[in-house]
Parts: sequence; C-alpha cells; structure tokens
Amino acid sequence: MACIIRKLIVSIVLFATLAGAALAYWSYGLAHQPLQISDPDTLFEVERGMHMKSVIRKMRQQHMLQGEVELVYFASRVWSQPQQLQAGVYAIQPGMSLTELWSLFASGDQHKFQITLVEGQTLAQWLEQLNGHQYLEPMSEAAWQQLEQRLKPQQWPSLEGALAPDTYSFYAGSKAETIIEMAFLVQQKWLENAWTQRSERLPLQDPYELLIMASIIEKETGMKAERELVSSVFVNRLHAGMRLQSDPTTIYGIENFDGNLTRAHLRELTPYNTYRIDGLPPTPIAMPSAASLYAAAQPAVSPFYYFVADGSGGHVFSETLEQHNRAVNRYQRGISN
Repeated sequence: MACIIRKLIVSIVLFATLAGAALAYWSYGLAHQPLQISDPDTLFEVERGMHMKSVIRKMRQQHMLQGEVELVYFASRVWSQPQQLQAGVYAIQPGMSLTELWSLFASGDQHKFQITLVEGQTLAQWLEQLNGHQYLEPMSEAAWQQLEQRLKPQQWPSLEGALAPDTYSFYAGSKAETIIEMAFLVQQKWLENAWTQRSERLPLQDPYELLIMASIIEKETGMKAERELVSSVFVNRLHAGMRLQSDPTTIYGIENFDGNLTRAHLRELTPYNTYRIDGLPPTPIAMPSAASLYAAAQPAVSPFYYFVADGSGGHVFSETLEQHNRAVNRYQRGISN
C-alpha cells in the first residue's frame, strides 16, 4: 500500500512539474510574442493612473496584441517585474514584445515630438499651428497676453517677428508657451548678433528696425542668394528718401486679404502701405530667418533701386525706373520691349 501511495505522489509531482513547465513555456511565449505592429511610427499613450491590465485592454481595442486580457495579464506578471508605469506617449517599434513594452512604459522614455515653425509666416499663423497641435497644451487668450507682456521689450508693439523659425522638440503634454519662449530667446540672440555686425551705412536706428527690415526681406524673396541684393534695394531707397513700395507690407495691413492685390489697395492709407507711408512699417510683417536678419544687417553694395519677380522664383534688379518698367513689361505682362 505504501508503495502505491509513493507512486501516486511521484506521479502527482511529475504531473505538476510537467504542467508547471508547460504553463511557464506557454506564458513565456505569450509574454514574448511580438506585438501586432508593422508601422514604425506607431504611438501609444499611457494615461495617468493606468496599470498593466488597463493598458492591455486598450492595446487589444487598438488591435496591437492578441489573447484574452486575463491571460496576457498573467503572463506579463510572471515574466515582467511589476513596476510603476509612467504616463506619456511612447513610440512602439515593430517586433517589440510585451516584456520590452513594460520596460519602456516603466522607463518614462517618451516619444519626442517635433514642430517646425516656418520662416515667412506670421505670428497669428504660428499661434494657430501651436494651439492646434494634438500633443501640445494650447494657450488661453489670457495666458497668451501675459506671456507676450512678459517676453517682449516694453517699446515693441507685439511679438510679431520676434520668434526664431526652427524645428522644436517637445514631449506630449508640453505647453505651447514653452516653445514660444525658446523661439523668442533664439531670435533675440540672432538679432543681437546681427545688430552687432551691422554695416556702417545701415540707415536703421535700432535692432527693432532691423527686425522689421529682415521680415520684409523674408517675404520678398525665397532665394538665399538674393537676400543681400533685396536688402540693398531697400537701403538705397531709404538713403534716397524713396518709399519702400513693398507689396508684402501692404498685404500685411489688409484685413482678410483674399490674395488679389489691387490698385485700390495700393492707394489705401494704412500703417503698412509702404506705397503711401515713408520709411518702415510700424512692426515686422512675418517671422524672419537668421539669414534674413544678417542680410538686413549687411546689405550688398549695389546700384539697384527696383526689382521685379522673373517668374522662376528669382528677381530682376534695375538701377532706373525706365529699366524697371521694361522688366515689368517683360516678366509680368509678357510684353517684349
């Protein structure tokens, strides 16, 4: 009888051992199975307060993994050390397993987003882009007003032109104000350097006027090789007491501009219509790049007072009004001279 009992105990132990080994093998396979992800840009948000089981539910809803929630949870607990999951948005790579996933979520190594603020756009366009980003915390109107008053020098009417065009990195949930502050500090550094290196013949009174001039240059040409020449035209005009006659400044002063600049617009007296006012407009008209700031500070020495678009992205520069009119006829009106 004792022999039978011993055999029974051995059988039970052997069965339990085999069952345990099978369970371990099965759970190991489940915990190390690759997630159902093929897109290398897949993002997943661990919300504040989420734990393993709630993450598994969410991932199954998004078709990122297979298996029953309780079974996947069991396998995860067996093969992954229970750790506090850090809230945030994470980039999940193809081939990543559950165990690697839990390590990632516990590390807090979140995905870094990027936003590119393009030169030549206005402050209003940048604010719309920042406030509309899915992973940036937008600003209220009151928050924006407080930020603007804190950042801008007292004598500046606004922050138009005062932010540096660049690509900025941030984590999900960052405040839009943080990026604006970074862009402001970078632009102030660029502006200070450009002003320090300005030409002696520059007819500008202070760095703010340089910022205004740079914004006009930014809007007038997209060709790097032309910036200093465009700058020279405006400098020559200021020295000669001529008006700037810049279309982009005039357009900036038109409310709800529809894309069609008319003669009526050019006759209208606004603070930005440089066909009607002397000197510079009262503020920048866009966000200038560092290249435009340095072009404004160091214009080329040229005999030119006019330029017109040549239809291929560049411009034709002229010394006299007669030469300019011929260029306008040829490139704008298609009339051969």
